[in-house]
Amino acid sequence: MTGGGTAPGAAPRWGGGLAWRVVVRWRVGTVAGLRRRWAGAVELDVEVAGGGTMRALAYPELVGEPEAGDRVLLNVGALLMGLGTGGYALVVALPDRLPPDPPQTLDSRDAGHLVKARYTPLQPILLGVDEPASPHHQALAAAEDLAGLPVVTADLHSALPAILAGILADAPHARVAYLLTDGGALPAWFSRTLAGLRDELAGTISVGQAFGGDLEASTLHSGLLAARHVLHADVAVVAQGPGNLGTGTRWGFSGVAVGEAVNAVATLGGRPVGSLRISAADPRPRHRGVSHHSLTAYGRVALARAELVVPDGLDPALAADVDAALAPLAGRHAVLRVDTAGLDAALRRSPVPLSTMGRGLDADHAYFLAAAAAGRHAASLLA
Repeated sequence: MTGGGTAPGAAPRWGGGLAWRVVVRWRVGTVAGLRRRWAGAVELDVEVAGGGTMRALAYPELVGEPEAGDRVLLNVGALLMGLGTGGYALVVALPDRLPPDPPQTLDSRDAGHLVKARYTPLQPILLGVDEPASPHHQALAAAEDLAGLPVVTADLHSALPAILAGILADAPHARVAYLLTDGGALPAWFSRTLAGLRDELAGTISVGQAFGGDLEASTLHSGLLAARHVLHADVAVVAQGPGNLGTGTRWGFSGVAVGEAVNAVATLGGRPVGSLRISAADPRPRHRGVSHHSLTAYGRVALARAELVVPDGLDPALAADVDAALAPLAGRHAVLRVDTAGLDAALRRSPVPLSTMGRGLDADHAYFLAAAAAGRHAASLLA
């Protein structure tokens, strides 16, 4: 053979000599029935060719509304691997009943041209909050500053309802915006937590490659400005969607972006409040006390000063571990202790279940208490 071709039967290769392999595991099935649905998502039972039933998830805005009897194409890789957050087969298409084209014309930029999940087969084209076609373009074209907006940063999606509980415990009428970053699930629709918090939030802004929020932003910076100048938020929360990616190494986890979020908030004149990942229940040593995720993100990545919140009332042994872990960060950040009176009750009033890594409030109380304390501190900055 000649040139750069590949011999018949040989695996094609990428540059650098790494063998390419199929990265999607496909199945064809038939919808046996519909299960739960929440904002933007439908859960299905799918009978798979060759036998067996799989639990699947469809996003109607991408693939259309599934019905019993529909033939579906599935991506089943995460399900077969047993990944906790990704424990679904994902509907890629309803090939025999494609959804109609959107009502608005998409051959111009009048309806937006923000492409997310770019160059994947299911890339959506959306209206960016600051695009010229957006009604908010003029406000954001002139926006350069957050005017001291308190912004709570967290590395896990599970912290969101606890942070919100802490904010609303002391500032029940505060307008809280959530910025969904793209370290975890890209579609906002995947999160049942987010669906259950819709009435508690001023709105969700999906940033970067994430999509499906009330507003779409191309960067965290433009999303933060939209939180302040479009949603008129009193407080914002920045966290990735469900499904933190981690390799067990210092740098190989998607939550490292928390440090970059601190930098973005400070650059725009906001006030970064760091929610610490604290646990006495996680079986992995690197996540007990203060997780290495928090220590790396705030201690190595965040170049701007943040207010890191430690909740009062921790078990003495855990409190000692936390203090020791945070001591090296005290020169870079303000490490603050926050009273937690009433926060347990606020957490128990959460409109959505509290769960992190499969552990609920009572099983990992310190984790949720730390997030709620960060929310309480952010609320105190509104006075």
